[in-house]
This record gives sequence, structure tokens and C-alpha cells, in this order.
Amino acid sequence: MIHRQERPFTVTFLYILQAFLSVGAIGGGLALLVDPSGDMMGIPSSVLESTIFPDFLIPGILLLVVFGLLPLLILYSLIKRPQWKWADRLNPFKELHSSWALSLYIGFGQIIWIMVQTYMMNAVSIVHVFYTCLGLLIQAITLLPSVQKFFVLDGRGERS
Repeated sequence: MIHRQERPFTVTFLYILQAFLSVGAIGGGLALLVDPSGDMMGIPSSVLESTIFPDFLIPGILLLVVFGLLPLLILYSLIKRPQWKWADRLNPFKELHSSWALSLYIGFGQIIWIMVQTYMMNAVSIVHVFYTCLGLLIQAITLLPSVQKFFVLDGRGERS
């Protein structure tokens, strides 16, 4: 008989955070692809003056893929727990499912993305503060003992 562990609220909250990050980044990324000038989002092109980018096309693509589509993939992995060899290779926490590590990584990535963005633009807005906090919250929730316990693997690589 397989023992099914109940999903704690903290894990459900992590699902919500990953989905929120994804939806926001997909919306922002698509808006920047449709209008690389930034006008549609109310971003003045002057913020790019000290960057390597002539417009918001490349940042829009990165935003869409890295923080839009990747968190969706991570969300799927958190829920379904597929055995992906590529993800297992990125996971130094062998007692935990690789989706747990990917969740932690996307939190780090989000913080780094915003730090680089504010540095390159030489500007900080409330949106930057919000998304930095979102990255920190994803990390904090991922690191909670109840979340870690939910993603512990048994000796066969399955959830215990």
C-alpha cells in the first residue's frame, strides 16, 4: 500500500507563486515583443541608454522564456514530478526531487534578473522591489521544512 502524503498549504502557495511569476513575465515579455520601444508598458526608452540594448526586444524574449515559460515548466515539475535526467544533473540535493531545486534556482534567477536590470538601467521602481520580493518569497517558501519534506524522495527516487 502506497502512503500518499497530504500536500501542505505551503506547497500550494509555492505553486501559486510560480504561476504568478510566469503569468506576469509572459504578459510583460509579450508586451515587449509586440512593442520593443517600451511605450505600451510605459517604459521610457531612455532607461536603455546605458545598456547594450537598442530596444526592449532581447530583454522581452529573455523575460518571456526565462521567467515566463521556465516557471511554467517548474510548476509542472513540482506538481507531476517527472524524472528528467537534465534536471537531476542540476540538482545537488539528491534526497529531494529536482523540481525543488529548480524552484530554488528560479527564485535566485529572479533576484539576479532584477539586480542586473536595475544596475543596467540605473533606476529602481516599485515593480523592481515587488519582483525582488517575489524572488525572495519563492526562495523562502521553497526552503520551508514542510515544503522540503513534501519533496523528499525515497530510495527508489519516488516521493515518500
